[in-house]
Amino acid sequence: MNQLKTKKILIGALKIRHQKFSKIFVLLVLLAVNSRFNPPLHSQEALLETKQQLKKQSFVSKALSISGKAVVTIETERKVFSSRERIFPPGMLRDPYFERLFGLPGFQVPRSRIERGQGSGVIFSKEGLVLTNAHVIEQTDQLIIGLSDGRRVVGSVIGQDSLTDLAVIKLDSQGSWPIAPLGDSDNLEVGDWAIAVGNPFGLESTVTLGIISNLNRDVAQLGISDKRIDLIQTDAAINPGNSGGPLLNSAGEVIGINTLVRSGPGAGLGFAIPINRARKIAKDLITSGRAKHPMIGVTLSSNIKQKNDSLSLLEKGAVISYLSPNGPAEKGGLKVNDIIISINEKLISTPADVVKKLNQSNLKSNLKVVILRNKKQYIKFIKPIDIYDLKL
Repeated sequence: MNQLKTKKILIGALKIRHQKFSKIFVLLVLLAVNSRFNPPLHSQEALLETKQQLKKQSFVSKALSISGKAVVTIETERKVFSSRERIFPPGMLRDPYFERLFGLPGFQVPRSRIERGQGSGVIFSKEGLVLTNAHVIEQTDQLIIGLSDGRRVVGSVIGQDSLTDLAVIKLDSQGSWPIAPLGDSDNLEVGDWAIAVGNPFGLESTVTLGIISNLNRDVAQLGISDKRIDLIQTDAAINPGNSGGPLLNSAGEVIGINTLVRSGPGAGLGFAIPINRARKIAKDLITSGRAKHPMIGVTLSSNIKQKNDSLSLLEKGAVISYLSPNGPAEKGGLKVNDIIISINEKLISTPADVVKKLNQSNLKSNLKVVILRNKKQYIKFIKPIDIYDLKL
């Protein structure tokens, strides 16, 4: 009897223990399922934050949202006359009286064709003024400006300047125009972000990213002698069709106008006209239809001191190697081999510094020029003139 009672008690205890383990097992399964399909609160917050970060705009996207819509396509047309075409086959009608009668050998007539081109530009004024390169629109008969919203508007040239390769176009229509804000190119530093926007090879709204590789790059270093500009150098890709488009900073401001590219082994080099220089030229073009270029009539070279037969040292200052006859410099008492060491109290290190200082001056005031001649300093006061007014 006692054994039977003991057996029943043991079986009951085992059932209770089994139920307890079953409940624990079920609870563990539920916890596992819950953790699998319902992450903890802090995990959900982390996931949400990650998604939000992925959705955040990059600085390039933000820059484009500010100025991208102001970038335009410039389509050009011009009539080109080729060599005159003979109506009759060569060798036929060689009679000189025939040629004399019609005034043309073999009765030739001129032949023309329409030449089309494309470039880029940027709207910088609510009046619909577009800044671009002069070489994009030179000798054109018709300009069609394509906007990012699909509008196509006829444009007319307000003015162009070949020395700085800049031009201003007016949109010949009424409307609300997107405008790109202009930045300050004097505050640029090597290593700053650079975003080139344009329409290379006809591919609209193409964006490339790089950095400012160099500043105040003398255009003469690129083998170009008929321009008067210092350029921003960038490794952001600038291709045919990008010409005239804007170079933006990380804030979406226009810091330059893309003008040319030099390709070679490795990567190509892009160059842009600093916007502060472009702003000044644009103002002249809008006001008078032509740009003003202060000059004093000198050709300059770097100041190189010969130390020995195989070694030379570059010193500060710009050496006068040529004087234009009857120019301001000659009239002001400057001579060949004089070394310009300062202009208006600003030290001169290279010939490019002289050009930059002249570009910042006006045509109404004298420049205080300090020169070094035969190891002695002299002060000369010289009034610049417009380069177009120089009489040789």
